[in-house]
Amino acid sequence: MLEFGGGCVEGEVSPPPSKSHTHRAFFMAALANGQSTISDPLLSDDTRATLRAVRSIGAFAEVVPGGVKVRGGDLHAPAGTIDVANSGTTMRIFSGIASIFDSPVMITGDESIRKRPMGPLLDALGPLGVSCTSNKGLPPVTIKGPNRGGNVKIEGNISSQFVSSLMIASPMLEKGTEIEIRNELVSAPYVMITESMMRHFGAEVAVSKSSIHIGAGGYRPEDYKVPADFSSAAFPLVAGALGGKVTASGLDMGDPQGDKRIIDILREAGAEVSSVNGSVTVGRSRLEAVDIDMGPTPDLFPVVAVLLSTAKGTSRLYGAPQLRFKESDRIVSTVKMLMSLGADAEETDDGCIIRGKEALEGGTVDHLDDHRIMMSAAVASLVCKGPVRMADTGCEAVSYPEFIGQMKNLGMRIAKY
Repeated sequence: MLEFGGGCVEGEVSPPPSKSHTHRAFFMAALANGQSTISDPLLSDDTRATLRAVRSIGAFAEVVPGGVKVRGGDLHAPAGTIDVANSGTTMRIFSGIASIFDSPVMITGDESIRKRPMGPLLDALGPLGVSCTSNKGLPPVTIKGPNRGGNVKIEGNISSQFVSSLMIASPMLEKGTEIEIRNELVSAPYVMITESMMRHFGAEVAVSKSSIHIGAGGYRPEDYKVPADFSSAAFPLVAGALGGKVTASGLDMGDPQGDKRIIDILREAGAEVSSVNGSVTVGRSRLEAVDIDMGPTPDLFPVVAVLLSTAKGTSRLYGAPQLRFKESDRIVSTVKMLMSLGADAEETDDGCIIRGKEALEGGTVDHLDDHRIMMSAAVASLVCKGPVRMADTGCEAVSYPEFIGQMKNLGMRIAKY
């Protein structure tokens, strides 16, 4: 078990590299004909699943000091079933890449992954000449191409990863691809990350509000430095707002990551925030309730809910029904986590309502092996009268392997037993 006893946090941390950028860099480098060096990647459980996936199709990928060398070229269908473990991003992006090959590719994952919807992506691949089978729209999936490109329609209101999957595979096809997005695109900043990185690796891509055009010219090898992750930086920054003063360094304010919105959210809630030369400092102050559209930045939902749990007034987080399809149903798991600690929160169809209290009580949390729920509950200990206890499953290694060590260095009281 882990026990988080709150405390006063103060100091500076370097948040981990971006998981989203790392996944995409590994895949695009593998699809390019030549060698790329990916500097400062996140080497976590999820991104190692992507490394296994790219090696399975014939790419060379070697972890070296400071990065990973990736060489693509003579690619082929995997020889066996691909197990992505708990990585939804690997599952979805690799499914698009698997459609390139004319041999069947089976992709599966752990129990959580086997509950994640794949139907909209598989439905989109069908009209492109790809044969897809699944467990009623859920993994495991089997995909057999070849995908020849052309016009494709995709639902945008479940996961932006479906759109990114089609985008990343498209330069490898024999003709250009036109992707029509039906309904409003959720988590749109992640598609912007995909677009930006595809351009970096030499792909021809043009994105408009409801359609995306991608040329068939392939990728070129390029070196790429992975930026720090704003969704991970949110945890120490919210800790600063709740329990002291924390600086997160190495952040690129010009990067298209939507989760840099955490800085504005902290300001809107009344936290003391300053930013200079890629470092953001957040200090404790009396917080006020706010209403926030979480649709573009769903990964921030659990920790923002913690931030507002002791804010004065009633806050509403809305606009993110896609949270139902994450590692857990994050609307349910976030509200249960808060309530188990004594917060006043209730779920809605697309978010939650939080009535702020002066302090929370503490208690035992079932994080459901969801890394963002686990880390959010740990941060919540800073506003709890008693300790926060939870199972020590190591799930934080999915995105933030150094989380416990960094929080302890900042002054959070943490014990294992």
